[in-house]
Amino acid sequence: MKIKDIRAGYLNLKLKEPFTISLGTISEAKNVIVEIETDEGYIGWGEAAPMPLVTGDFQEGVLQGVMQFLRPLLLGEDPRMVCRISALMEKVIQGNPGAKVAVEMALFDLLGKIYGMPLYIFWGGNDNSFESDYTISIDKPDIMASKVEPLLEKGYRALKVKVGKDSQEDIKRVAAVAGAIAGRAKIRLDANQGWEVKEAVATIQEMEKFNVELVEEPIVRGNIEGMTFIRNRVNVPIMADETVFSPRDALKVIKAGAADLINIKLMKAGGIIAAREIDSLAATAGIECMVGCMIESRLAMTAAAHLVASSGNITRADLDAPGFLRSDPVIGGAEVKGGVCTLPEKPGLGLEIKRQEVKFVDNT
Repeated sequence: MKIKDIRAGYLNLKLKEPFTISLGTISEAKNVIVEIETDEGYIGWGEAAPMPLVTGDFQEGVLQGVMQFLRPLLLGEDPRMVCRISALMEKVIQGNPGAKVAVEMALFDLLGKIYGMPLYIFWGGNDNSFESDYTISIDKPDIMASKVEPLLEKGYRALKVKVGKDSQEDIKRVAAVAGAIAGRAKIRLDANQGWEVKEAVATIQEMEKFNVELVEEPIVRGNIEGMTFIRNRVNVPIMADETVFSPRDALKVIKAGAADLINIKLMKAGGIIAAREIDSLAATAGIECMVGCMIESRLAMTAAAHLVASSGNITRADLDAPGFLRSDPVIGGAEVKGGVCTLPEKPGLGLEIKRQEVKFVDNT
């Protein structure tokens, strides 16, 4: 079996309302769809959700990476040899995780379809459903608190609260949200690198009274000594996110004792293979993982959901991005109801794409 063609296109997704984190505000996701076709008629789908604020890649760069570098390299390759193809991609592109994850995602979708099973079963299988949280972006405390009740009514029992713009205002934000929750849901905090080291310690200590479950990436990424300093001085578990892009990063965090938890994102890891390696390293060290997402459609979210459902060490999920979008090009895929994400039982990712909603680029 050979790869017959690789196509890629623009997928621009407008949000229902602006989404603000400590690093900036997003009102539209400029993503990339990849379609891989084999000579036996199988079609696999992948998505990149580049976020310059976090991963450093962007839509045009991902498209060029796929079409100018990866497509010529991979035409004629056996699509079942995903590890071989992943290694080839690393040799021709440094960085650009979006291009590589979109291609690898489409290849795994093909594998599941070729062998007739959902990906989470293909990877070993742990469960076909799990709880996901929902994120409240940074705003005034009363506005953030006003979003709690509708989410609880939808069934969410874990809410992720974005902080990191101003520590004193952050305390007010968390107090307002905690008051609205009134013990009916878990509170997870994500500072997206927004605090300084000593500021983070003081702020987290002050927030402990709100029964916070965890704090994610409190300081600038890569400051492993600072993360360790914080972790040793607070009672709330610390989760590494932007500090862990690769398995090598995960190993550094584990060796330093810098985090209690690790957040895996496909778009950071640059592929499902690397994401699974991060989870395996963490499991070996006794560290549980969360799987999160960028601002992506149900395509990439479904791939992440299959990863969650395949591993007993991934105990938390933050796969809420499709809920922020005005429209979604996906038919089928993972479905979230009542705060519970359920996997499809169809082969591969278990979805199709409305091709008319993708602006494919010329292959020539």
